[in-house]
Amino acid sequence: GDTIYRWKPGVGAEVFIRPSTKANGLTFDKEGRLCVAGWASRSVWRVERDGSVTTLASHYQGKRINSPNDIVVRSDGSIYFTDSPGALYNVGMASEDLQQYLDFQGVFRISPDGKKLDAVVTDTVYPNGLAFTPDESVLYVNDTRLGEIRAYDMRPDGSCGQKRLFHKLAGSEPGIADGMKVDREGNVYCTGPGGIHVIAPDGKLLGRIRIPDHCTNMAWGDADWRSLYVTTYGSAFRTRVNEPGVPVW
Repeated sequence: GDTIYRWKPGVGAEVFIRPSTKANGLTFDKEGRLCVAGWASRSVWRVERDGSVTTLASHYQGKRINSPNDIVVRSDGSIYFTDSPGALYNVGMASEDLQQYLDFQGVFRISPDGKKLDAVVTDTVYPNGLAFTPDESVLYVNDTRLGEIRAYDMRPDGSCGQKRLFHKLAGSEPGIADGMKVDREGNVYCTGPGGIHVIAPDGKLLGRIRIPDHCTNMAWGDADWRSLYVTTYGSAFRTRVNEPGVPVW
């Protein structure tokens, strides 16, 4: 589709950006600007108020990054994104530069002023979804290939410290570790086999939200932040939950 859609109640879905460099994860910064993990462009970019586009990250230490997958903004304005190798394996993008220049797949941090790019996680196989705990003391990162969620304790400088296995996804139904969000109580919502897995802060599975398609990502919405908007391979769904999600700025 290579398109970013915008959906409004009573209006429905409308094209917002096309082409979108096969945009993957999306979020908003504190100024309400859309930040995009550009899969095919191998960059993170931002849509300014006037509609222009600013590239925030494309190279690390002089080397082209892999293919940004998902993205989240911290309260201090720093931007974290996963950098998976996914687009490099996509034969449908043969016109693009598919060479991998970095010797790792991981998570990057863009400083609040946008001037510095740091690798904060370098030990993942296929990093995908990511989300902070409500107090931002822990960063969750899921790994599609390993089917697990890792937790990284955050350091004062914004880097990631000690890691631990938070949860291993289980199930034989279609679905993978992909998009991920956290509610205000600290429960983690992660796509996986059979739908969305809801995991308590202690890592125990609370249950699953069944979605009639292969889930790819999700976002909190509505005035009370109790609606979960879920994207799949061909549709978008809305489901109501008991606990409100952590709002986007």
